[in-house]
Amino acid sequence: MSLSKRFLSLAAPAAMLALSACATGLPTQVSRFQALPAPQGQSFVIQPADPRDQGGLEFSQYADLVRQNLIGQGYTEASSPQNANFLVTLDYGVDQGREKVVTYPGSRFGGFGYGGFGYRGLGFGGFHRPYYSRFGSFGRGLHPFYWGWDDPFYGSAFGYPEVHSYTEYTSFLDMDIKRTGDGQALFEGTAKARSRTDELQVLVPNLVEAMFTNFPGRSGETVRITVPTPPRSR
Repeated sequence: MSLSKRFLSLAAPAAMLALSACATGLPTQVSRFQALPAPQGQSFVIQPADPRDQGGLEFSQYADLVRQNLIGQGYTEASSPQNANFLVTLDYGVDQGREKVVTYPGSRFGGFGYGGFGYRGLGFGGFHRPYYSRFGSFGRGLHPFYWGWDDPFYGSAFGYPEVHSYTEYTSFLDMDIKRTGDGQALFEGTAKARSRTDELQVLVPNLVEAMFTNFPGRSGETVRITVPTPPRSR
């Protein structure tokens, strides 16, 4: 067997492992503060943080996802704010992206290896809508999602450094729940994620799912949740 063929046969399994990691889902960081009472059929209504979204088709689609999750938790939907125990406010957005330049270091083995996927601070940038989340501002390719919260760290297949660039977007979902009687805050949560897509119709459903994972969560806790990517239809 030639040297080149031997290299490819050894590298292929590692390459497949690296590529399969790409399809694991959307890593999301979720922060929640809550003092919600145990669900006993309390009623709710959902409204947008931006009044201009009221009655909009896009907002209605995302609000319906939240509605389904709240009903699944044991709450009920009210016909109007006047008849509701809780007022749920939603906000979401994605920034305008920033160009990232990544160097994949080479190795004497022609790596496909990768390093740890830790968490680190985010950059700042303008958002399509709205321009910031109350938890702070947040900083397209083969797959819209990442391998982890940090940038992927893959070795060069040819043993020398390679430089690539891509656009990174950061999206968020904010959700507040207040008691209608006195305006008392009962839940404040945010979910944020970095991705290679800025399509809200792709991102928001994943952010909603992350928000409701182990809902309502421990107050003051920030958790990291990876929402599995749904299988593609054949």
